[in-house]
Amino acid sequence: MKIIDLLAEDCMIMDLKAQDKAGAIKEMVKKLAASGRINDEAVFEAGIIAREEQTSTGLGDGLAMPHAKNEAVVRPTVLFARSQRGVDYDALDGQPTYLFFMIAAPAGANDTHLQALASLSRLLLNPSLIASLKEAKEAKEVVQLFDQAQKEYEAKEAEETAAVNDTVSQERPFVIAVTACPTGIAHTYMAEDALKNKAKELNVEIKVETNGSEGVKHQLTDEEIKRAVGVIVAADKNVEMARFEGKPLINRPVSDGIKKSAELIELAASGEAPIYHHQGGSEKKETTTADGSLGSQIYKHLMNGVSHMLPFVIGGGIAIALAFLVDQMLGVPTDSLSQLGSYHEISAYLNTIGGTAFSFMLPVLAGFIASSIADRPGLIVGFAAGAMAASGVAIGSLESPMPSGFLGALVGGFLAGYVILALKKLFKGLPKSLDGIKAILFYPVFGLLITGGLMLLVNVPMSAINTGLNNFLSNLSGENAAILGALLAGMMAVDLGGPINKAAYVFGTGTLAATVSTGGSVVMAAVMAGGMVPPLAIFFATILFKNQLYKKDKEAGLTNLIMGFSFITEGAIPFAASDPLRMIPSFIAGSAVAGGLVGALGIKLMAPHGGIFVIMLVSQPVLYLAFILIGSLISALILGMLLKRKNK
Repeated sequence: MKIIDLLAEDCMIMDLKAQDKAGAIKEMVKKLAASGRINDEAVFEAGIIAREEQTSTGLGDGLAMPHAKNEAVVRPTVLFARSQRGVDYDALDGQPTYLFFMIAAPAGANDTHLQALASLSRLLLNPSLIASLKEAKEAKEVVQLFDQAQKEYEAKEAEETAAVNDTVSQERPFVIAVTACPTGIAHTYMAEDALKNKAKELNVEIKVETNGSEGVKHQLTDEEIKRAVGVIVAADKNVEMARFEGKPLINRPVSDGIKKSAELIELAASGEAPIYHHQGGSEKKETTTADGSLGSQIYKHLMNGVSHMLPFVIGGGIAIALAFLVDQMLGVPTDSLSQLGSYHEISAYLNTIGGTAFSFMLPVLAGFIASSIADRPGLIVGFAAGAMAASGVAIGSLESPMPSGFLGALVGGFLAGYVILALKKLFKGLPKSLDGIKAILFYPVFGLLITGGLMLLVNVPMSAINTGLNNFLSNLSGENAAILGALLAGMMAVDLGGPINKAAYVFGTGTLAATVSTGGSVVMAAVMAGGMVPPLAIFFATILFKNQLYKKDKEAGLTNLIMGFSFITEGAIPFAASDPLRMIPSFIAGSAVAGGLVGALGIKLMAPHGGIFVIMLVSQPVLYLAFILIGSLISALILGMLLKRKNK
């Protein structure tokens, strides 16, 4: 598949009318829908917005590449749009954007499609192509320009490949780089070309490995790593880092690889970048390395476990909750209430399916925390630690298990990871001929025995803490429940998807396992209510205070209504970022009120996610919705008053 196969003359906008970011996205999405490239505008637009919230795809120099990969895409497509007047697109250089390339990739896009999209991304760093596109008169000319640019790029790439195979110059410094972005469609390859182009200007030899939609391309060899005077990692996702032990290394976001390529290459070529020490790979250990602070590392490890755990919690939790709902709808005799959730055959099946997925929650959490710390050798040991936390096997208690739950798995994951790191350091001096046997024998056997032994001890205090916490939560009522509900719901609104938000959410999901059999968790209900308030507050503010908001803010009201009812707190991020001193306190106040009311009345929720779509799994659905709306209105009113004061 060639680039021109992704461009269609009926899917271009030669004169984009929108003047702001939200309007431009909406106009381009509508064009994709009208041309039959997508079948759901809302889903695809939500994907675009979610990507923009990570980092703006307004790359500067008048260029933007919004992109999304989801189930709404019917055909892989690149929409070309041009604005004559320029759009305020939150570009990295703060300047207006004139050329847009909206990439739409299907959720199950094959390698051919992704390779074509990746190639297109590379072409957009060609200044002559960009200049020609600005002057193009009609859509047909755009297709022709891309076709010619592709041919020129392929010829250039062939020349570079041949040059790499020639005798290496000893006169120029040699730098290596790795680029990667979350989607692997655009930024990965644009950073690659930006680094290559700038290295040529600075007379620096470079090789760039890409971790994108095509998989790993131009993989760095051990010889190249050894020879390099410096390493650049321009990535927004995890890449293989152990191989760079002891090398001067710069670790930056992928956007820096595009916009700050000269700075990165000059620092790497100087050999004065910080020396990278992989976890457990060197005796010299610092609290701050190329990967970030110790605190940020712990958070990264935790989030790696949580992100892998949540699908099991959400999928399994909702299936179990549905089992209880079915039994409640069909009815269960009074003398069989102990079988609620598995009384009817369909409920029993749902309960079994959900329970199977749910049972992986703790092993997956611990396993992926450990793998984030110690790479692949940590996975098996972490899984075992999480399983032991779930089973509750403890020293002196083989016949009376002491499950330590979420807290035990959390501790077990970190234990497993650092045990493997210690073993890596211990076995470092073994002959190189034994490297292969380390991963399949030494690490799993010794890691399992050591971590398992520690878990036999850890489960005792963790079980006591976990039991005490569950008893505390189950006995909460009235004022105490209201305070806890307000606190956790307020935390959901502090950073809208950041560490504080995630901490509250993880705490809520951790209470589900022990409460689903009794109708659900009050804590989980308060957490979800708190997370739904901020985007809904934006919606109400756009209705009540139109004159106090910018045009782009007003247009985003309906989008936030959908996100709010879907429990997607991140929909409020652009507003919080634009005016945090007014937005965030308003959000916190409304979320805290909603969570406090939910806690005070003891409203329970059996599902860990879903928003309005799981409303029938709430013990008091009408009141629950009412409290969420009350909290949202309070947030909107506070925000409106603050904006009025600002605009006086």
